[in-house]
Amino acid sequence: MVRSLFSRVFADVTEALDRRFRWHRLPVPLGLLTLMGLRMRLRESNLYDTSPESADRPSPEGGRHLTTRTVDGTFNDLENPTMGSAGTRFGRNVPTELTYPENEWALLRPNPRTVSRELLTRHEFQPATTLNLLAAAWLQFMIRDWFSHGKSEKENPWELELEEDDPWTQERPMQILRTPGDPTRQPDDTSPPTYINTQSHWWDGSQIYGSDKESQQRVRSGEDGKLVVGPDGLPPKELISQASEEPGFWIGLALMQTIFMLEHNAICDRLRAEYPSWSDDALFDHARLINAALLAKIHTVEWTTAILGHPTMQIGMRANWWGIAGERIHKLLGRISSSEALSGIPGSKKDHFGVPYSITEEFVAVYRMHPLVPDDFDLRSAANDGQIQERTFREVAGKHVPDVLDEIRLSDLLYSFGIAHPGAISLHNYPRLLQEYERPDGIIMDLAATDILRSRELGVPRYNAFRKVLHLPPVESFEEFDPAWVEELRRVYEGEIDRVDLMVGLYAEPKPEGFGFSDTAFRIFILMASRRLNSDRFFTTDYTPRIYTQAGLDWIDDNDMSSVLLRHFPDLLPSLRNVENAFAPWSRVGS
Repeated sequence: MVRSLFSRVFADVTEALDRRFRWHRLPVPLGLLTLMGLRMRLRESNLYDTSPESADRPSPEGGRHLTTRTVDGTFNDLENPTMGSAGTRFGRNVPTELTYPENEWALLRPNPRTVSRELLTRHEFQPATTLNLLAAAWLQFMIRDWFSHGKSEKENPWELELEEDDPWTQERPMQILRTPGDPTRQPDDTSPPTYINTQSHWWDGSQIYGSDKESQQRVRSGEDGKLVVGPDGLPPKELISQASEEPGFWIGLALMQTIFMLEHNAICDRLRAEYPSWSDDALFDHARLINAALLAKIHTVEWTTAILGHPTMQIGMRANWWGIAGERIHKLLGRISSSEALSGIPGSKKDHFGVPYSITEEFVAVYRMHPLVPDDFDLRSAANDGQIQERTFREVAGKHVPDVLDEIRLSDLLYSFGIAHPGAISLHNYPRLLQEYERPDGIIMDLAATDILRSRELGVPRYNAFRKVLHLPPVESFEEFDPAWVEELRRVYEGEIDRVDLMVGLYAEPKPEGFGFSDTAFRIFILMASRRLNSDRFFTTDYTPRIYTQAGLDWIDDNDMSSVLLRHFPDLLPSLRNVENAFAPWSRVGS
């Protein structure tokens, strides 16, 4: 009771501080305490379960699931074996009674195509100058691990009426495919619609290893725990060709997939040297654990601190991994406390905060960050910075990926990404080529209009309602947005401030110092980024030498994105030598 009373008072005080001064304007120590209180409040009031009652599931024979990740994410939680597994429902960060979608007339108002054309179209590329293009590739690589709603339904598509001057070259009205329904729902269920995540919800590297046995077997070599990588350092052509048939696949994803398949195999070599008698399965299982944890660490302490370049966040995100005590104390003494605040989340006690773990629809919505992708790519040599090719996004995506990999060395592609900027996440910076994007199955879509419609369709509240639920004051007038866009926003939304779409509001609101995305989106981030670690036993109670081996934990401690890149592509050293964060712009060769 004493702790509960303290928690409530602490959360109340820090919420009041944030409303009065905003956490990012406070001195760093006070800003950190405020974020801790905000996260506490969000944990208490913004986690909602949508799953049906869990059914008993017999444990697999042999006990392998006790010490390693299963392919589909089952048995991460041994008391609730299906929690977070592939094929289970997305959760919510808002009360479920607020997630009924609007009626069809309101759901299509204003027209998502109008929003796309009038507010999102990129007229001139706006770069995010503190980042390099690897940051954009990395985010989509992570998203492939975290969530997918599956293949859209072709029956009964949404239909958007088009203006006469609309340059859309396909069918009229424009059709947008619907999100697949939830096959686990009962026919008489009157609760808000629910949707299935076809990926494992856990941070387990499923974009590399798959979420089903067939996918995993395709990437395993069957020897020494390794994945199938050719002598050219690339996955087999059939795997690349198969991936290029998936919507959204582009050269950035191919690069990340390749790097961490190579890293998996390097981990296997280290484990084989330490444990020469281990079987193929034992080497694979341990290498997957280590590789997935390294991905989580890189995202937490490197990618996040690159895109959220505020001084408070530089300390806060590193504290998520190492605690306030810091990396040096961790490496010298290990955990000095059971407290996640003092010694970090990895190795702390597992905690679901009273709600079964899942990725949420609101988390999906705030990660719609397609403006990061440029329309044009300048591909250069890592040896002398000479131009090799110029390509559009369309020419480095889908069926073109195998050709790019055949024509351009991986180190040259990585160098090109390292010296280039992604786009800023703002209005009027959506990739033009994604507004008329041809999927591998031949369907043409406006991805910007689709992004807008998806949040409405999935029952994610619009911008102002979203802010209220996250304990933020609503925007009372269009003048609170960036002044450059006030009149456009008022016109498109016909003066109705509460109709502003979530994604539009997130792109339009002024950002804290150093932030690559909005403070409103950040509220979901501070809740869910740590929850993905807190709920996972392989990052908490089972983050131990017994499960990972000491060699594995040392590998995670001793490596970062730069060391991974240089291990496999040592000729990148001249560009990375003086770069503290591999997601920040690299030095150009010869400069």
